[in-house]
Order: sequence, then structure tokens, then C-alpha cells
Amino acid sequence: MRLIIIGSMASGKSTVGKKLSKKLGLDFFDIDNEIENNAGAKIAWIFDVEGEEKFREREYEAFSNLSSKKNCVISTGGGIVLREENRELLCNGTVIYLEISIQTQLERTINDQDRPLLYGVDKEKTLRKIAEIRNPIYETYSDITIKETNDPNEVADQIVSKLKNERDKNKYKV
Repeated sequence: MRLIIIGSMASGKSTVGKKLSKKLGLDFFDIDNEIENNAGAKIAWIFDVEGEEKFREREYEAFSNLSSKKNCVISTGGGIVLREENRELLCNGTVIYLEISIQTQLERTINDQDRPLLYGVDKEKTLRKIAEIRNPIYETYSDITIKETNDPNEVADQIVSKLKNERDKNKYKV
């Protein structure tokens, strides 16, 4: 089993991923953490010094390395779906999309200094522009979509339930 969590920034991918991995007894990997560990630098620094394109290269490398692991939950960054090669890697697992409203994103990022795409810009306008591009891609590649909730435990429980329902349905296919 390989579960891949996608969604917009501040949708709870890392928090839910950790809870889900514990509930299912799976390893947990966060692509942003992998990038930071491999680079020896924070993502904000990578964006600032190396630029977004270099970050996206690092993101692909980390995702590529993780996508062959089994029995794990992988939390991705919000922009993982922007590159075709990453979208191809999504096919290596069950993709879970955590849907979130712009309003909730604004509330969750209001004091967050670790979101390079939100530095010195109109946050709401930027989040809407990002959502316009990314949300259709999230929807296209997701196997399971979870509507917004503020309770990560509830989200993890919903995912476990949906996975069980899918497993039960597939059990009887010929």
C-alpha cells in the first residue's frame, strides 16, 4: 500500500499523513522534509536563493525516490502536480486529495512565514490564482477526495473508511 496525499498549501497534508500512517501502521514521508534534509536548507531559502525551478527539480527527485517505497504514506507539497513527471508518479499509489477553501487557507497561513509563494503578495489573490490552476489537476488525479474539516483525526478516519470500502468492493471483482 502506498498512499499519496495531495492538496493546496495549508490543507493539512502533513498532519493528516502522520495520523493516517499511525492508524494504518505505515511509514510516513513528507516530501518537503525530504527536500530540506537533502539540501541542508529550508524550503524558503531554496526558493529565495535557487529559485522555484530548482526547488521543483529537488521536489521531483525526492518524490521519485519515495514513490518506490511500499507500505507508506507520502505527503506532497501543494505544487507537486505542476510537473508532468510528478503526475506520472502519482499513478504509483492511491492518491488522496484534501480539499480546502481559500478562506481556511488564509486563516491557516495568516502568520506563516514558511510559504515562499505568499511572500509580499496579496495572499487571497495569489491563493485564488494557484487554486484556479491546481485544483482541477488535484481532482483529475485523486482516487479519494476529502472535503475540508478542521479535525485531522476525522480526516484520517474518513480516509481509512474509504480505503476499506474500496478494498471490499475490489475483493469481489473477477
